[in-house]
Amino acid sequence: MVLPLSLLRTAQNHPMLVELKNGETYNGHLQSCDSWMNIHLRDVIFTSKDGDRFFKMPEVYVRGSTVKYLRIPDQVVDLVKQEVAEVRRQQKDLQKQRKAAATRGRGGGGRGGSTAGRGGPGGGRGGGMANRGK
Repeated sequence: MVLPLSLLRTAQNHPMLVELKNGETYNGHLQSCDSWMNIHLRDVIFTSKDGDRFFKMPEVYVRGSTVKYLRIPDQVVDLVKQEVAEVRRQQKDLQKQRKAAATRGRGGGGRGGSTAGRGGPGGGRGGGMANRGK
């Protein structure tokens, strides 16, 4: 699963089309975005909602709540999928390392130095069978 913000962050410096809820479109290169999906584009061509007027602008800031949809090149989507797969692989490797390093069984010595718990052989709480009958 690819989250929209990770897709947007990967799309930085790539061309994209932004259509607003009012029908206007902005075609340009994504300069930056934030967690509210506010978008900063550069080298922008603005198209009116009727499609009859075009304006070229050096840069535009678009509020995220006004965006209807974004069109991003397929290569950006592929890059995001590769990044997600790499992160998952690294997480699996880290889990394997943690699992191998973890101690298994009933304790590893603890305060009394014993591997047995609650009064078993070797001391621990109450001495167990080792101290009886002496």
